[in-house]
Amino acid sequence: MNFNLIATTYRFREEDAHDELLDLLEDFGDGSAEAEISKIKGIILAQTGLDPFSVVQNLRSAVSEPWRIRYLLRVIPVETVVPAGLEDIKQAAVKLAGRIAESESFRITVEKRHSQLHTSEIIDVIAEEIKRKVDLENPDWVVMIQILGSEAGVSVLKPDQIFSSTVEKRKVGD
Repeated sequence: MNFNLIATTYRFREEDAHDELLDLLEDFGDGSAEAEISKIKGIILAQTGLDPFSVVQNLRSAVSEPWRIRYLLRVIPVETVVPAGLEDIKQAAVKLAGRIAESESFRITVEKRHSQLHTSEIIDVIAEEIKRKVDLENPDWVVMIQILGSEAGVSVLKPDQIFSSTVEKRKVGD
């Protein structure tokens, strides 16, 4: 399945999160979105016709309604999906990183599941190609690499473009 969103949930709550994600995407205007529970525990992959970055914004708004988001933990927009080989990941990341201005900083985040690749190896080959300042604490951009077995989702996004229900619910409580 092609996907442009990766959602995480609690183990054994994948079906609930799958249904919740599809319901939310329908509420946001995409009644034909598709989602699939991956073979990897706690991971749902979704393909939506909506801009995946706008989905994150809509999820933030939905948090203020109690019980609307109960099973989704994180939702990560994916800009491109490539085979999970070092060269393919590097090419996709470097291409997307072209939008990082010379004055801006970045961090590379690798989350891998069912992969033999080493995180440090992935970071090294990508960082070598991106001639920008690295800021691990407070970057302007995050080069997000999500490896799921034989596929990798790659995005270059602002740190606030990843949805975390626990962080957002904490903000609502403040």
